[in-house]
Amino acid sequence: MRSTYTLVISVLFMMLASFQSSAKGFEFRVANESAEVLYLYKSSTFGYGGSDVAWGYYFNETDDVMLSGSFLISGNGAGSKRALQFGVGVKAFFVDVDAADVQGGGLGIGGLLRYVFSSSTPVAILVEAYTVPTITGFGDTSSFSEARFALELEVSPSARAYIGYKTVTLQDDALNEYKIDNSSHIGIRLSF
Repeated sequence: MRSTYTLVISVLFMMLASFQSSAKGFEFRVANESAEVLYLYKSSTFGYGGSDVAWGYYFNETDDVMLSGSFLISGNGAGSKRALQFGVGVKAFFVDVDAADVQGGGLGIGGLLRYVFSSSTPVAILVEAYTVPTITGFGDTSSFSEARFALELEVSPSARAYIGYKTVTLQDDALNEYKIDNSSHIGIRLSF
């Protein structure tokens, strides 16, 4: 299974190198026992939407590792509901649960809902979730789900800070369930 891990990492790095544009920013979130770094190629505007293209690296104290690539398009509602932002996208992932010796990945679909409260310093509530069904998973993975809730604060048009909660659950082929993450976190997102 380690050869699958090496293959996935190699493919991700080749895809990363194939992008002709430079990075547009990064996102960093930390919890008590985990951290995640996202490398952004495109970053949507707070309250206006756009596209988010990102590569991510997640790790925790139990030596679980998750690599991800995501593409999300978001926009605002029409009419008087301009504060409500919604989006849909896809997320590819590869995860290695060290203690259980489970490696696998898949391609999932998901989306987000964000409500922006208008004020001199905009604040938003965000809910984002992805799910990978059995048919698009590979390796030891039967299914995978990721959900995140956050309260965001726009510090400037190119910087935001947030506090949130994230849960990541993996189910293997034997239907054993592993909680890779289930904790609150703080984070920053910088765009340039």
